[in-house]
Parts: sequence; C-alpha cells; structure tokens
Amino acid sequence: MILTFTKMHSCGNDYLYFDVRRAPVPAPESLARALCPRRFAVGADGIVLIGASDTADASMRIFNADGSEASMCGNAVRCVGAYLAAHGAEGADTLTVMTAAGPRRLQLHRSGNAVTRVTADMGRAEFAPDRIPVRSDDGTLPLSYGGRIWMATCVSVGNPHAVLFTEQPETLPLPALGQQLGSDPRFPCGVNLEFVRILDRNRLQMRVWERGSGETSACGTGACAAAAVV
Repeated sequence: MILTFTKMHSCGNDYLYFDVRRAPVPAPESLARALCPRRFAVGADGIVLIGASDTADASMRIFNADGSEASMCGNAVRCVGAYLAAHGAEGADTLTVMTAAGPRRLQLHRSGNAVTRVTADMGRAEFAPDRIPVRSDDGTLPLSYGGRIWMATCVSVGNPHAVLFTEQPETLPLPALGQQLGSDPRFPCGVNLEFVRILDRNRLQMRVWERGSGETSACGTGACAAAAVV
C-alpha cells in the first residue's frame, strides 16, 4: 500500500499529515509508531489525520509518536488550516476544524494570495480537577524528583497539562523528569509537563515534555496552559 502524506511543522512541532478524505489510513496507531522514530524512519512528533466533518470544514485526529491518540494540538491544528487553504479552501479567511476536544476556529492571515500565518482560538482553559483530569482537590499537587519538589498547577487546554516554574529550564534532565513525573498515578490520562521560567510580563521560557512523544520543540496547548497559569 502506498500512503501519501505532507510533513509540516509549526515552531518545530512537526507531524505527518494524511488527508483521509482522499484515501483511508489503516491502523494509524501502528503507523505512528513505524514512521515517527527519529533517524530510523521519517521522524515526527506524531501523525495527523485530516478528515471530513458534518459540522466543520474538516476534522483532525492526532496520534502521538508512541501510537496513543491525543485530543488536541495547537500547532497541528494551525498546520491543518494551512493545508486546507492550499487544498480546497483557497479563498477562505476563517475555517473551523473539529477535534476530539471540540471545534477550533482558525483565522488565515494572507499576504496577497498566500497564507503566511494561521492563528487558532484555543478556547477557555479548564482548571476543574475532574475535567483535566487530575486527582487533586484544587488542581495543584507536589511533584518530586531527585530530592527536589515542584508545586505543579494543572490545567486542560483540550488535553492535560502540569505547569511547573523553575529558574533554569534549560538545565533540567527533561527525559528522566518526563518519564517519572508524567507517569504519576494522580494523572489518570497522563499529562504534558511544562517547565516554565518567567522572563518578564510578556515573555515566558518553556521546555515541554509531551505524553506519547517526549520532549518537543514547541507545544501550542502547552504554551496556552503556561500563559493561563501565569
């Protein structure tokens, strides 16, 4: 079987995009595991299926590099907007994409006929513990590693996040932290981890560990989660 895909990235968050309106993709979980390893395959943070929708311009399903399915990805949905603008929605200024976390409205910014930027309405951040979900009375909880304790603030932006503040995120052993803290049983659906430093009132520095993909260059929902917590 020959499968056609488009590789796109937003801020370095890269995915393989399959237009299942044109041809079906069998076993996307296995396909993600086969295609996403760096240096051993195509390499990506995951795969995205662009499909039809009865209530939106298109639908989007996301599979992480380990084959698990995610509900939402801010950078991926922006790339879906760019793809749609080049494949059937050439004159559109706005689009709606249906995700497992609900519809996301996109604004297409153009220079002449070319789409140069896509922005997404990510919706409201959810702090209710049972909606994230996290086993915590107030959505905060201590996370410890190597004798150090962080107080994490948990939030959902279509998927679960734990935001932790630190002065030097670039020095942290993120793979070890992600594997240990991300598997904490208080996160029944797993969690994305954001280690955040506040630079000033307008800028944050962040490293992110995404459940199912590991460390990624960027995370749209993670950036929104960090901003919402700040």
